[in-house]
Amino acid sequence: MSRAVVDINDLVIGYDTGTRQVRALDGVDLTVFADETLAIVGESGSGKTTLGMAAGRLLPPEAQVLGGRITVCGVEVTQADDPTLRQLRHDRLGFVFQNPTSALDPTMRISRQVALAMGGRPGSQAIAELLARAELSEPDRILHAFPHELSGGMAQRVVIAMAIARNPELLIADEPTASLDASIRARVMTTLGKLRAESAASLVILSHDLSLIARHADRVAVMYGGRIVELGPAAAVLDAPAHPYTRALLAAAAGNEEPGERLRPIPGTPPVLAGRAEACAFAPRCLFREARCEAERPEARAFAGRDVVCHRAEAVIASDAPPRQEVR
Repeated sequence: MSRAVVDINDLVIGYDTGTRQVRALDGVDLTVFADETLAIVGESGSGKTTLGMAAGRLLPPEAQVLGGRITVCGVEVTQADDPTLRQLRHDRLGFVFQNPTSALDPTMRISRQVALAMGGRPGSQAIAELLARAELSEPDRILHAFPHELSGGMAQRVVIAMAIARNPELLIADEPTASLDASIRARVMTTLGKLRAESAASLVILSHDLSLIARHADRVAVMYGGRIVELGPAAAVLDAPAHPYTRALLAAAAGNEEPGERLRPIPGTPPVLAGRAEACAFAPRCLFREARCEAERPEARAFAGRDVVCHRAEAVIASDAPPRQEVR
């Protein structure tokens, strides 16, 4: 693989709720390489947004780094001083957030907002060219518009244009199509991927939309209970998952059902961790569990062309259909 743009080692992050601390990341190890698209998938509460925002130290005040480190573009962000962190965000990181209307200033015309993202006072021609790169038709009209005058797809393309304005080394997109109509999600993802390739940036997509991920990601990291439980090439992970949670996500995803078949929701709920999980966090919901899963924390190991955190990966990947036992 090429050089590492992001290097995360045993990262632990908790949130202080006022009455107790809830652990959002429970020891994450991850490397993002230059010029790749990595998707991080999982249910709400799995830790993927915390992990993505930690790359720019954009977490809320109640979040606390309890252990480990995260290095982005050579900067150890958990230890960086404010000037170093500002320069990292300004010059080398780009963020695309879930809701484009909340990411844009409603009181400011698009031209002014894009100009600020480009670093000052670029001419209208340069701004229009950037919007055109983001595949926005009629860029001259959009320049003079306010955010509320744009459709959701247009607003998200403006946000993407602003994110790539300085040719960052790393783009982080948090559910970049979640607020958009199904008819334009694929187009927005194609635009994002094209711009990433043009700038040779690395792209990290945080998403629950597995169908889009399958078409656009080079690698997939599956998160559960604050850990990456499966990581590998997108085709391998999504076509032949080795972790029972990955299998369950695919079974529950719309579009994977046979004609006349109902989706299979994952029984139970994600864990709320008050501390380090000393067993498999997925065991209470897992159809493959055995006694060892409820007593011993699984560690990452190389298996079938990917890294997997599961005692029973061999049984999972060999199974055509999960056993139909009750889940506690």
